[in-house]
Amino acid sequence: MFSEIKSDSYSQFFTEWMVDLPLLSEAEQARLEQVRQNYLYQISDGSLLEETVKMVMLSPLLELAGFYQAPYRFKTEVSVEIEAQGDSEEILRGRIDALVLQAKLWIVLIESKKTTFDLELAIPQTLVYMAIHPKPEQPLYGMIANGSSYLFVKTLGKQYGISDLFATRSQYRNNLFEVLRIIMYLGRIITES
Repeated sequence: MFSEIKSDSYSQFFTEWMVDLPLLSEAEQARLEQVRQNYLYQISDGSLLEETVKMVMLSPLLELAGFYQAPYRFKTEVSVEIEAQGDSEEILRGRIDALVLQAKLWIVLIESKKTTFDLELAIPQTLVYMAIHPKPEQPLYGMIANGSSYLFVKTLGKQYGISDLFATRSQYRNNLFEVLRIIMYLGRIITES
């Protein structure tokens, strides 16, 4: 299926998450600060279910990125169940849901009942979604999120690359600023191609 880009050529394969990112207005930054505070308040009682993550985190990001307006269109994909063995011999269950934007940007949300799944668990499923695209010669992008963390993926041909991890709970800065800047930039790329 796909092979990950090796470190020597990685820096030139997936630069879209690092360069030419749009600046955010003060209003956008203030809104993202409120989104972050809302998340930290809601998660203080424990894990969040998928619908809460969608309402508190994903929906504001997509709205701020302009993805609810023309020319963007969403298509939902089938949910996928995932299981992982927990520390106490129990099986943890979760779901992966995907929204496809303009058939070129996959927004993948993972959710669990008792704990937050590591985003690494969603990378293979995201690559499967992206592999069935009818034009693999086009660069395709994905964002994997669980509310607490965000990761970006790019595929081109049979290769893929992954961004750094962006955490909502960063002590030193609001990483949602970078997440929004990246999805705004990717939105621009997919509408121009």
